[in-house]
Amino acid sequence: MPYTLFRLAPGSYDVLLDGVIIASLVRSGTTSNATWTAELLMDVHPRRRPTPFTETEHMFRSLEEAQTWLGGAEIQDSSSEGME
Repeated sequence: MPYTLFRLAPGSYDVLLDGVIIASLVRSGTTSNATWTAELLMDVHPRRRPTPFTETEHMFRSLEEAQTWLGGAEIQDSSSEGME
């Protein structure tokens, strides 16, 4: 799965699929008990949602859990932009 997480600020990411922003991933709460929420930017019919999204919003216990769910999404930030 060609997902990339683009770091916006601490605890905030754009979720890109093939270079297109399709969702956000944000941390809520303190570091010790934080939850992460991936939310599609557009509410599309369930059959048109990109895999693995079965709902418009999914919650995770850690950033690593969200990355794994997104097929091993790699993190990219502004300092690594254009370095491919």
